[in-house]
Amino acid sequence: MAIDLLADALNTLKTHEIKGEEKCEVRASKIVREVFKILAVKGYISGYDFVDDGRGGFFEVKLSGMINDCGVIKPRFPVKRSEWAKTEERFIPGVGVGLLVVSTPQGIMTNTDAHNRQIGGRLLAFIY
Repeated sequence: MAIDLLADALNTLKTHEIKGEEKCEVRASKIVREVFKILAVKGYISGYDFVDDGRGGFFEVKLSGMINDCGVIKPRFPVKRSEWAKTEERFIPGVGVGLLVVSTPQGIMTNTDAHNRQIGGRLLAFIY
């Protein structure tokens, strides 16, 4: 039984990208759905479809070949609204390369959206 569905989902995306596959399946959860929405908008995945199998369901993800590395950030570090630059330097390889996924009081969003709205949050994942 998976403990961290987001970690399992991102690991599956990464390993299937390395193998050069076009599709993969990951177990569904609300947080995984929200992260996939962000990844689809930013172009890291081509799309995803929910399939209900009677046991919670899973996502069929269409990969676009854009993921070099991704993963969860443990522990889920809190970030103040004034510390985004320092946090980006720590987890992203360069300016304008990749993104951080953050849980904020206004929902799950990217680090740039949180910085523009001037809010802090807890780090969930990185991708580039």
